[in-house]
Amino acid sequence: MQGWPLARAGQSVGLLGGSFDPAHEGHAHITREALKRFGLDHVWWLVSPGNPLKMRGPAALSTRIQHARSVIQHPKVQVTGLEARLGTRYTAQTLRRLLPRYPGVRFVWLMGADNLAGFHHWQDWGDIMQMLPVGVLARPGDRISARRSVAAQHYDMARLPGIASQLLPLREAPCWCYINVPLSAASSTAIRARGGWS
Repeated sequence: MQGWPLARAGQSVGLLGGSFDPAHEGHAHITREALKRFGLDHVWWLVSPGNPLKMRGPAALSTRIQHARSVIQHPKVQVTGLEARLGTRYTAQTLRRLLPRYPGVRFVWLMGADNLAGFHHWQDWGDIMQMLPVGVLARPGDRISARRSVAAQHYDMARLPGIASQLLPLREAPCWCYINVPLSAASSTAIRARGGWS
């Protein structure tokens, strides 16, 4: 496993977590959009050892990381297995251990709108909102459910308008921003169903 990713104080880094089982063009697409729309210096993919909300275990971590690196080759994007290195499985735990390692770095948690719709089921989801700004990117079929979600309603007053998305890394938490981007219908579930992934 590679060492710790590099980031300097004052830089903004987006964190995109998930099983990436497998990574696909949809992940790459929202990553490129996040870099542009939120004005990020870097995006780190956090390939998780396993998703606690999914019954079925994913493919081996090393396999998923290797495949993810073949899906996105961008100078500002780094694919990592940081959660395995930190010994964490839940996002809130990961952030509690990761953020203090990078004083002065402005982190932003990135998620698709599908994740925002079920965000209130995540362990300590309110703590995540209090730890760092959150950037939400629209995905097919989840726009309405995401905007009406428990998290969106609870933190309605902390929402940054999409037109001001470049300011998100500069804001103190809680702050979140929902942006509409050209949509990609790629899906890990569909790829597995087609038998195109081990």
